[in-house]
Amino acid sequence: MFCKKFGRLAFGLLAESTYRCPSIPKASPDGRSFRSLCSWTVCLRHRHRNQLSSGLPHANVRTVSQSTLDPAEVRKFQAMASKWWDLQGEFAALHSMNDLRVPFIRDNLMNIHGVRHSSKPLAGLRILDVGCGGGVLSEPLGRMGADVFGIDPVEDSVRTAELHSSYDPDLRERVRYQPCTLEELAEDEAEGFDAVVASEVVEHLADLDAFASCCQQVLKPGGSLFITTINKTSLSYVLGIVAAEQLLRIVPSGTHDWEKFISPEDLERLLESVGFYVETIRGMMYNPLTGAWGWQQSTAINYALHAIKRKEEPQPDRVWAESESENLEEQHQARSYS
Repeated sequence: MFCKKFGRLAFGLLAESTYRCPSIPKASPDGRSFRSLCSWTVCLRHRHRNQLSSGLPHANVRTVSQSTLDPAEVRKFQAMASKWWDLQGEFAALHSMNDLRVPFIRDNLMNIHGVRHSSKPLAGLRILDVGCGGGVLSEPLGRMGADVFGIDPVEDSVRTAELHSSYDPDLRERVRYQPCTLEELAEDEAEGFDAVVASEVVEHLADLDAFASCCQQVLKPGGSLFITTINKTSLSYVLGIVAAEQLLRIVPSGTHDWEKFISPEDLERLLESVGFYVETIRGMMYNPLTGAWGWQQSTAINYALHAIKRKEEPQPDRVWAESESENLEEQHQARSYS
C-alpha cells in the first residue's frame, strides 16, 4: 500500500514538474518537436478560413478500404464489458474525464447552434458516440437533451449500456445503442448527425484513415467532430503506459499501445485531408492524487480536439453556369414583354 501511494505521489510530481519545465520533453521518440503545441487553446479558425477563401480545393470523402476494427482491442474490452459502471474500478479515470469532456462538447455545440433550452442545451441535436462502451459519455449528453446514438463493436458493452440507461426514464427516448462498427453505420447514416464524439477511441483503432472518412460521411455539413486521445511523445509513454498501467495500475496493463498514439499535428493533417478544419486543441492532464482531470497548457500527454466538417464551396464552373442560365431567362422574359 505504501509503495502504491508513493508511486501516485511520484507520478503527480513528475507530471507537474514536466508542465512547469519547458525543457521536458523537447521531442517525441520519433524526433518530432511538439513545443509549438504547448498553448492553452490553439485556435485555428482564421487560418482555415483564409485557406478556404484562397481557393483551396475541397477534399472528397475517400473510399473506405479497411476496417477500423482491431480484433485484439475488441478482446481487451470484451473482458471488461461488465465493469463500465464501477466508479472505483478500471474505468474510474474515464468517469472523472466527464468533468472536462462533457462541458467541452456542450459549450462548443452551443457556440455553433445557440442555446435552445436552458435546462436542455443540446435539445434537437443528434450525436453519434463512437466506441461508446458502457455509455459513460452517452448518458450525460442525453440528459442535456441530445438524441444520442452510441455504437461499439463489443456487444456485451452495448448490453451493459442499454441496461444502465434503462433505469433512467429521461434517457429511454433519447439514448439508444447498437453493436456495430463506424464503417458499418456510415452508408446508412450519410450526413445524419450534428456531431460525432470519439473519446479515448482513436488510439484503439486499426485504420485511422477509414475512421476519419467515415466521420466525414456521417456528419452534416458544418457538423462537429470531438476527439480526446493521447499524444505520441516520450512523456506519454512514461506516464501513460509505464506509470499508469505497469506501476500504479490506474488502467489495466496492456490497455494502450504507444505505436497507435497520434500527435495533434498528425491528427489535424489527417482530418484536413478528408474535409475538416480544426477549431480547437486543448491539453488535458489526469491527477492520480485527486482522481481528477484538468485543462493544461501542454498537449504532451492527453488532448481534446474539436473539428468542423467543411460546407461545400460553390464550384466556379457551376456558379458561372447558373449565372448564365439566369441571364438567358431574364433576356427571354424581356423579349416576351416587348
